[in-house]
Amino acid sequence: MSRIIIDVREPIEFKMSHAKGAINIPPSRLIAGSDELNGISKDTEIILYCRTGSRSAVSMNILQNMGYTKVVNGINKDHVEAKYL
Repeated sequence: MSRIIIDVREPIEFKMSHAKGAINIPPSRLIAGSDELNGISKDTEIILYCRTGSRSAVSMNILQNMGYTKVVNGINKDHVEAKYL
């Protein structure tokens, strides 16, 4: 199964700590059509997280509106590491 983990916090937050293998795409870059999504199949499982789950919830809606079908709000780094890594 294909899966990617996206940390939607700001780059400074990502640099401080992030889940292993996560890529950093804040909501503003998702809206702008981030290059990191090029070539990602619309049925790829995408796990999103931030600090509290708010930005990842917004990002989940953005991605769903772009046609991604398997988007999950992983809430935060600790939840993602416990459940998906």
